[in-house]
Amino acid sequence: MDNNKHRLLKGLYMKIRNELSRRSFLKSMAAGAGAVSVPAALTGCFGEDDDDQRDLTVFVFGHGVASGDPLADRVIIWTRVTPSEYGISKDAQVAWVVATDEDLTSVVASGTVYTNASHDYTVKVDVTGLSPDTTYYYQFAGKDKEVSPVGQTRTLPTGNIDSVKLAVCSCSNYPAGLFNVYRDIANSDAAVVLHLGDYIYEYGSNEYPKADAQVRAPEPSQEILSLSDYRARYSQYRSDIDLQEVHRVKPFICVWDDHELANDTWKNGAENHQQDEGEFSERRAAAIKAYHEWLPIRSNEDQTKIWRTFAFGDLVNLVMLDTRIVARDEPLSFANYITAAGLDYAGFLSDMSDTNRTLLGAEQQQQVLTALATDQATWQVLGQQVLMGRIFIPVELLQDLAAVQALLASGQDASSAQLAIAEKLAALAGIKIRILQGDDSVTASERARVETTAPYNLDAWDGYSPAREAILRTAQQADQNLVVLAGDTHNAWASDLYITDDTGAVQRSAGSAGVEFATPSVTSPGFENYVGFNAITDPTNRANQQAGFEQAVSFLVDDLKYLNSADRGYMLVDFNRTNATCEWVFVDTIASRNYTAVIKKKMRVEAGYGKRILENLQLV
Repeated sequence: MDNNKHRLLKGLYMKIRNELSRRSFLKSMAAGAGAVSVPAALTGCFGEDDDDQRDLTVFVFGHGVASGDPLADRVIIWTRVTPSEYGISKDAQVAWVVATDEDLTSVVASGTVYTNASHDYTVKVDVTGLSPDTTYYYQFAGKDKEVSPVGQTRTLPTGNIDSVKLAVCSCSNYPAGLFNVYRDIANSDAAVVLHLGDYIYEYGSNEYPKADAQVRAPEPSQEILSLSDYRARYSQYRSDIDLQEVHRVKPFICVWDDHELANDTWKNGAENHQQDEGEFSERRAAAIKAYHEWLPIRSNEDQTKIWRTFAFGDLVNLVMLDTRIVARDEPLSFANYITAAGLDYAGFLSDMSDTNRTLLGAEQQQQVLTALATDQATWQVLGQQVLMGRIFIPVELLQDLAAVQALLASGQDASSAQLAIAEKLAALAGIKIRILQGDDSVTASERARVETTAPYNLDAWDGYSPAREAILRTAQQADQNLVVLAGDTHNAWASDLYITDDTGAVQRSAGSAGVEFATPSVTSPGFENYVGFNAITDPTNRANQQAGFEQAVSFLVDDLKYLNSADRGYMLVDFNRTNATCEWVFVDTIASRNYTAVIKKKMRVEAGYGKRILENLQLV
């Protein structure tokens, strides 16, 4: 056993008295005044205890419980056995029970399952034969009478329903801060939690965030590369009490982003995978295996294919996508288009519009296009990782942002460059405002400064525009009410989505094809790191600088309707027959468990042709 795993197991096993034999431990548990009460449905699941060589019976449930991938008649329930260091080579028999009451007396399903080291002692049960739109409670137990917490989950509704509320989150970096966002989601009235990826991060200690911003140390302390590394990192995350609580009370629907493997992952590599770190294919396989072990996801024979569909009655058809691991071609890089004369803009645009480059791959893209063309639900919802909205910014600003990122990455002082960006933003926004006002004094050179634009993030749908165009055109042609949900950037966004013509020009006269709501991060830092808000100590000054930045960007980026560039939080998205409403909920700190959550923004989109544009709602 490697040292990292040994330390984790030893810490989680503190509650087991190692000096007791298995038999004496059971005897003491049964006879003591404080004995654990195991539901009868669980005790009846075990057969005769006649296989001591196989059956590990002394363990705890140190990582809590979880449920996920709910359907109308089934749901995944999950736990992990935390065995003693002496029993790590044995199998563990685990009983499970599902009931309609929290006391677990009205049992609807029960059974036992074995797990062992080949699954990292995780347990997943696909409980079938359930009723739609029903709350269920579940629990696990071992032969030693150790029981897990009681979990709560819910199946999806069928038929005609009036509304559904989803909590949407992403980007939970354990070293960057406390998981207050998860605690707040646990206390919300959301029916289901959508996690859009970056559930874990792969970096080592003091890498991301740097030492001065690190709140908690990652385990293992080095960048994770092997299967045991990924398992240990998940083990640490799932030891967090707030993450355990939200998993205990809410069913999750999850997809991975890049950091479950490595930063800026694509099908054959990643920005954060180097040649001296081993074969990428082996690292990829390890990351995928650990993901399926530790997340309450319904695993197929081919575990790379995680795109899937969830029907919330006839109201919402939710399609979860993988834009990262299976089919994504290597992202373009502006560095490859820099010439002595500057940016080869024509060459860049030509490559960006290449229809042979893929983000989803043929099989996955055909599935989502078919759903958009034929499904009859009121709302078509895409749950996925990266921004679909067109975030095109002036090229000169893009170059300055790249320079700041390079300075920060090398540990140099970027304050002067950050100040220059703020000043340039204000100047460019001023020009854009004059253009919008019809100011005849705007010169050709000024107009060129704001109209010569390029994608801010080639890692997003902006870098794969033909794939985006296929989705938006299909949704518009089928007259669907399309809502795209995104994560990845650590910031909150909202955009109207329009199709483009063959030249790339936006066709607003055709009406919006849909809208996008993008969630801020659970803990990962956002724009405040790059443009310097985090260095401003005065709260009023910091808030003013943030507001000015967000206003300027919103002026410069067409169809961007909302940006929050510095706060951590999540979204509550409520769908009904006539509209979809998004509330952005933010926490005021991730440095202390004493936090306050507040809704800072609320927007709505109406269903129906000609109505699918974002509107602001007043906060109450």
